[in-house]
Amino acid sequence: MRLNAVLLIFCLSVIYGCGGNNNTKTPSITNKHEENRINFVNIKVKYALTDELIIQIEALEEVPIDSVQYSINDKPLSTGLVHDIIQYSLKNEKFGKQVLKAKVYRKSEIEDVAVNFDILPAEAPSKLSYQVLNTYPHDIKAFTQGLEFYKDNLVESTGNGTTVSNKHGISSLRIVNPKTGEVLKIAELDETIFGEGATVLNNKLYQLTYKNNEAYVYDVNTLKRIGRFPYFQNMEGWGLTNDGTNLYMTDGSEKIYTIDPNNFNRSNEINVASDEGLVTGTNEMEWVKGKIYANFFMTNMVGIIDPKTGTVESVLDLSELREKVTQHIDLDVLNGIAYNKKSDTFFITGKNWDKIFEIKIVN
Repeated sequence: MRLNAVLLIFCLSVIYGCGGNNNTKTPSITNKHEENRINFVNIKVKYALTDELIIQIEALEEVPIDSVQYSINDKPLSTGLVHDIIQYSLKNEKFGKQVLKAKVYRKSEIEDVAVNFDILPAEAPSKLSYQVLNTYPHDIKAFTQGLEFYKDNLVESTGNGTTVSNKHGISSLRIVNPKTGEVLKIAELDETIFGEGATVLNNKLYQLTYKNNEAYVYDVNTLKRIGRFPYFQNMEGWGLTNDGTNLYMTDGSEKIYTIDPNNFNRSNEINVASDEGLVTGTNEMEWVKGKIYANFFMTNMVGIIDPKTGTVESVLDLSELREKVTQHIDLDVLNGIAYNKKSDTFFITGKNWDKIFEIKIVN
């Protein structure tokens, strides 16, 4: 599907945690003066959003200091004296690498000191299990990119990637009977356009494109295109879902963007992370009971993500489902998650799968 390789750290060690505590390791400190006359005191390599950063510097030799200006990620924090202790809550920061800086002022010079640390979830994701309730047919030629229930049917978005057998599909939007696999309605895209994630909000169907840097809007009942929006920046389109008010979009990085459906402007973003690091490749998504259920590119894993912080709270390994479909040369990974509110079950499929599985998460 993708022409560019994606570096994933969402391996099993990242999903489940590798154990151990890295907080006691020495963080990297940089000082523009070779003699390293000033250091930060007791900065750990990893913090949680619930932690408070205790900031203080120490002079390694008797050097008169007038004042110190602290900043985190170039955002000013506080100005104080060398022995002052600054307390800073991390609750409003985002996961990932942080840069803490101190600009030390003397009468004759200014000295800069910086230290790096990570903010990550405090706990490893829990492991979920599931039960297969039913198996239904699915179009084996559908290169599924988005899947979602609308009323009693499925809305499915497909891509047009060239397969191993050198077959080139046509991207489409479909209304599908979930139990028979019958395509009730279809709208095909131009053969040059790769369709991606899709979601329904206020009777409008939004569909991303992979490389065209724009989203399309359709009447969900007729599949007639009624609008288009350019992305807020030059980027790839991957997964799409909504919470009833806003859209949530991914681009293959560690980010999930909150999007205004009226103009496709970005209003917020989060970084997806486990306790071991940032997680890239968030792909097809589904909004369920205030959480984002997402699969990750080139895996058969589903993660349950807190949309406020980006924490991967739980994971579900659906690799066995891929083994239950017809094995063929063009078979690809899981990439379809649709939640049925009426039955409280999930309908799961993948790219060029000939089956959809109705499952129940049991814990």
